[in-house]
Amino acid sequence: MALSMHRLPALTLNTDGHRHPRENTLVGVAAVLGVLAFTTSFFHGLHMLSSWTGLLGAATGLWGQFVSVTTAERFVLVIATGMAAFGLGLGLAHGGLW
Repeated sequence: MALSMHRLPALTLNTDGHRHPRENTLVGVAAVLGVLAFTTSFFHGLHMLSSWTGLLGAATGLWGQFVSVTTAERFVLVIATGMAAFGLGLGLAHGGLW
């Protein structure tokens, strides 16, 4: 009796089979900055950190959207850009960039 192997889908951003080092780097940077801006935006005293990381994360995410190639890259970039924009908004509300 043959056993069937259930394979999990590969967790990759390169769904077209090609390497995209520049685009994947932009996705990673935007994701890290977005998570950092989102988490620090809930602390009033960290408004400078959340504002600057949110600004840089949103800019990186938007540039990544401009040069992205695959749908997986765009999916992560939309979430990361949204988190960065949320962090930027709360950071500005708590005290701004300075």
